[in-house]
Amino acid sequence: MTAYNVQHRLLQTSEQDTQKWKKSNPILFKKATALLLEIMEHPRTGLGHPEALVGGDGITYSRHIIAHDRIIYDIYDDIVRVFVIQLEEHYSDK
Repeated sequence: MTAYNVQHRLLQTSEQDTQKWKKSNPILFKKATALLLEIMEHPRTGLGHPEALVGGDGITYSRHIIAHDRIIYDIYDDIVRVFVIQLEEHYSDK
């Protein structure tokens, strides 16, 4: 799967985040894209300190993009797909 296909599997808000970063912060865009590609190959290990989220039933995971931005995603092993739920402002409530 290519980066193009990954982006089209993002939810609409996550797609908007990546497009915003592509223009305003190319370094962040490149890092997020690399993490998305890695998630496709190794959803539970690798860069960005992947961790299962409490209350996520072992399906929902998080990875660091930068200090306050995370990729939040679900892993469904039975259908071999990863769904990205959120990219930005995981800790915006703090």
